[in-house]
Amino acid sequence: MSDVVQIQKQGNIAIVTMNLPPMNVLSAANRAGLYDAFTALEKDSSVTGIIVTGAGRCFSAGADITEFKGKGDAAFSEGRDLSEVCDVLDASSKPVVAAIHGFAFGGGFEVALSCHYRVAAPGAQVGLPEVNLGLLPGAGGTQRTPRLIGVEQATKIISSGAPVDTKSALSLGLIDQIVEGDLIEGAKSFIAGLAKGAKLRRIRDITIDPATYPADFFAKTRAAGNKKRALAFATQRIIDCVEAAATKPFDEGMKAEWSNFLACMASTESGALQHAFFAQREANKIPDVPAGTKERPVKKTGVVGGGTMGRGIAISLAMAGYPVILMEVDATRAEAAVAAIRAEFEKLGSSGKMKPDQAASSAALVTGTTSITDLGDCDLVIEAVFENLEIKKVMAAQLGAACKPGAVIASNTSTLDVDLLAQASGRPADFLGMHFFSPAHVMKLLEVVRGKDTAPDTLMTAMAVGRKLQKHTVVSGVCFGFIGNRMIEPYVRESEALLLEGATPGQIDRALEAFGMAMGPCRMMDLAGVDVGAKTVIERDKDGMLPNDPTYRIICRELEKLGRHGQKTGKGYYRYEGRNAIEDPEAQAVFDDLARRAGIAKRNSIEDSEIVERCILPLINEGFLILEEGIAYRSSDLDTVFLSGYGFPAERGGPMYYAQTVGHKWVRDRLLHYAETRGNAQGYWTPAKSLEALAASSPKK
Repeated sequence: MSDVVQIQKQGNIAIVTMNLPPMNVLSAANRAGLYDAFTALEKDSSVTGIIVTGAGRCFSAGADITEFKGKGDAAFSEGRDLSEVCDVLDASSKPVVAAIHGFAFGGGFEVALSCHYRVAAPGAQVGLPEVNLGLLPGAGGTQRTPRLIGVEQATKIISSGAPVDTKSALSLGLIDQIVEGDLIEGAKSFIAGLAKGAKLRRIRDITIDPATYPADFFAKTRAAGNKKRALAFATQRIIDCVEAAATKPFDEGMKAEWSNFLACMASTESGALQHAFFAQREANKIPDVPAGTKERPVKKTGVVGGGTMGRGIAISLAMAGYPVILMEVDATRAEAAVAAIRAEFEKLGSSGKMKPDQAASSAALVTGTTSITDLGDCDLVIEAVFENLEIKKVMAAQLGAACKPGAVIASNTSTLDVDLLAQASGRPADFLGMHFFSPAHVMKLLEVVRGKDTAPDTLMTAMAVGRKLQKHTVVSGVCFGFIGNRMIEPYVRESEALLLEGATPGQIDRALEAFGMAMGPCRMMDLAGVDVGAKTVIERDKDGMLPNDPTYRIICRELEKLGRHGQKTGKGYYRYEGRNAIEDPEAQAVFDDLARRAGIAKRNSIEDSEIVERCILPLINEGFLILEEGIAYRSSDLDTVFLSGYGFPAERGGPMYYAQTVGHKWVRDRLLHYAETRGNAQGYWTPAKSLEALAASSPKK
């Protein structure tokens, strides 16, 4: 028997404990241990009841997902299949009760469902989140759940992947009792309360009455499921499985479930979502930090600047439980910033996004100040002042003098040279960039910018804070725009070039949104602020950093001059009625005039496929250049940045993963195609050396 599964007898009750903390994942060893334990207990005449539970913080987090990729101690196909484990629990002649604490997710909840009864501690959660990886439950979850709680509720729970709290689980019938006090004692009492000789409740034996759900339920649910993009394939397979549960015997339903599970595993969507899952975790690994490096303790934080970004950062810190001192230039602005933060927390509490008491306690963590000395006892201070190098250098110097020894000082810059700011601080070892994305308390991405002198423990501190803020945190080296904004630059460059050639903002946005981008580039620039983007281009022009191209980003610069700053002014690439973007003849006249002055002939038609290729492929190529320069550690980090911060389609796994799936040779060849057809005086279409190498090694088709 596996060491990870332990059996303890208390009288005539056997307690089977999964002892693989902290998550009790259902690895090959755990599955084998459960199977062997129940096989042995079935033969043990001294045992009249069995309790299944987990050691440590939870019942079980489910499958060991590394096995899906053939990683870890065993390949996914090796050892006992989880459905075999569930079958032996289900078939027990003795009552089996799952005692759930913490959470029982995925395969862990399928184990609980195969037990005859389920009891849970207050605050426990259950759920089947497989859909978030483009998969479905593969050990009876799609067959037992609808039999237990009905077709409609089961479909909702499985296709959403959302956790279910204890009270809701009891109300739905997913669990049988909430145990106050000692969970194991409560489970023993539950077994003692079962009627002697009563038939055990096996979910597999329940049949579903067609009258309990609408006749058109599956047709309507399938239509709705098609809109779920990356999750659409798995959602449709889940619906197929639930329909099988409603219309077929259990064993036939299980065959349908497994067939659909394998189809999901083979799908491009699941491959992309699993890649993203591992990429987010891999991003936390910093290869050249000495082993054993510990982060500095962070108990109190400061934020400088109470604008939109500063407020969002303060909210994010307070939501994670950090006390925050927010500094502004005068009392009026400080009070206004704190009032806006409290109003946002009130909205979060009233909308149900936070519990009202949690929202109130988080809001109370933020206090305002006008004195930099009040930041002197903070462990981490993040400046979020105006994006201007000279202003930020002055602030860096002031913070370097005011912050205590060992405090981490961070700049929220999105484009500026972190090394210059670090030198200005006078303590570059304590300095780095922490680039939040707006709104900072909503967006999941955080770029941590490592300067050339950033100390390893400074870096690890920022990474630890990012995790506590529940951000997808990625390390970048120092360059213009870091990872995300540098890669997005050729994307928006080409969108403007296409406008000059005759494409409309609507056509460009529709083509890229059909590709899967959450928002097309023209709407994106209007939302971010055309003036913000234009000022960055203008500053780079002053510094001699732009290519020798008189048409480079001339549209955003002209729109900024005309006061068309985007959604906030009601006009940009579009005009706006509320938040609705409407094609604007005035904007089109600007594009046409700029093209005429630049001598660019208007084309009769531009295919959507060309729009997608001309915007996406240079973005990918820039990613290869970033990797060559050592700005990022690994290509999957670039994917995490674009999935978490730029709305890249999850079903495509990120730009670098997408390049792999379509073929590096194809990417290289299409870049060369545009070099030939559009011209390449500035080197826009020259493939990166590493891309060339991958293309050369690609198998010939």
